[in-house]
Amino acid sequence: MFDKDRWQEIFHTLKKNKLRTFMTAFGVFWGIFMLIIMLGSGRGLENGVSSGMGNFATNSIFIWTQGTTMPYKGFPRGRNFNFNNDDIQALRDNISEIKYLAPKIRGWSAGDGSNNTIHKNKTGAFSIVGDYPDWNKIDPMEMLAGRFINENDILEKRKIAVIGTRVREVLFDPGENPVGEYLRINGIYFQVVGVFKPLNTQINFGGEKEQSIFIPFTTLQKTYNYGDIVGWFSITSHDDVSAAILEAKVMELLARRHTIHPDDKEAFGHFNLEENFNQMKGLFNGIKALIWLVGIGTLLAGVIGISNIMLVIVKERTKEIGIQRAIGASPRVIMSQIITESVFLTAISGYVGLAIGVGLVEGINYALIKFGAANEMFQRPEVDFKVAITALVILIISGALAGLIPARRAVRIKPIDALRD
Repeated sequence: MFDKDRWQEIFHTLKKNKLRTFMTAFGVFWGIFMLIIMLGSGRGLENGVSSGMGNFATNSIFIWTQGTTMPYKGFPRGRNFNFNNDDIQALRDNISEIKYLAPKIRGWSAGDGSNNTIHKNKTGAFSIVGDYPDWNKIDPMEMLAGRFINENDILEKRKIAVIGTRVREVLFDPGENPVGEYLRINGIYFQVVGVFKPLNTQINFGGEKEQSIFIPFTTLQKTYNYGDIVGWFSITSHDDVSAAILEAKVMELLARRHTIHPDDKEAFGHFNLEENFNQMKGLFNGIKALIWLVGIGTLLAGVIGISNIMLVIVKERTKEIGIQRAIGASPRVIMSQIITESVFLTAISGYVGLAIGVGLVEGINYALIKFGAANEMFQRPEVDFKVAITALVILIISGALAGLIPARRAVRIKPIDALRD
């Protein structure tokens, strides 16, 4: 039930000690305000890095050949070797943990310096990559027009091409539809069947995606006389299988097939994206823990301030408390008065800090979107609603605990001593 007289008394007490009340309330306000700002900033950093990875399958491994460093079964050290088409089927037949398998081969790189692609009177230097359909499941792309490579393209060795947005900008006029047009890539004509925009901007294999041209893997091998050479493998494990387990099995099988010493760790170059992704997650979890540690420490300082001012208030109201005890007020009533004042002061200052903090985070997010300032390192700063409410509830509980010590002191005041004082 609302007790008007009681709340007026609370306001009168706080007003009487307005300077100390303001400074104490500001400490609580600043603590939760900084916690919200740090949580929002940490989330913005995490969103920026995560969005840069797009929908890339994080349980992926990549493996390629290097020179051997150990002699084995009559072969000398320093031997160079290549993966081949038979390895593709061997991996599929012998390793059940594989979900997606995308053999890859790079024909040319955009960085080679020479123009390798022509459309009518326009030319450009682009990365030419032979690929399998599964690559679009490992590193999904947004198809702006047409389609990606399919299984029939692989089986029939079709001369088709899927181009990035930068390729379209360089070789085609604004508004021109590239799908159905022909490109001449190092003297061979390919029909464009799709235009893509990369979703992942942080992980690149085979050159920058915007200026890449994908053609069927088997077509590149046959058309440009690569024989049965495979450049490298991109492989994804099933969702319930660790990429590290898959990586070990793949390397063991390929080492056995190419007569590589089991202990020659340098014969294969390899990259485990899951391991790196988990390291990144650990980093962000560490940042969150640090934010909560600093934020709770700041809040604790404000709560201690609440406890201190309530002790002062209890001391100043010694006579009043003694009179209340003398006329029959129970210890429970006295304690509830002190704790109510503590919770009220904590809740009001905490709510204001929470509201202003969330408002500032949302304002920053709005400004980033409006002015296009978001980037791969920081975007969409936000505060989880449940986290914000949890912080406020913890703060209110802490306020109640902060008022407990002054309240216990108040009930220990003897009426006769209070009246004499």
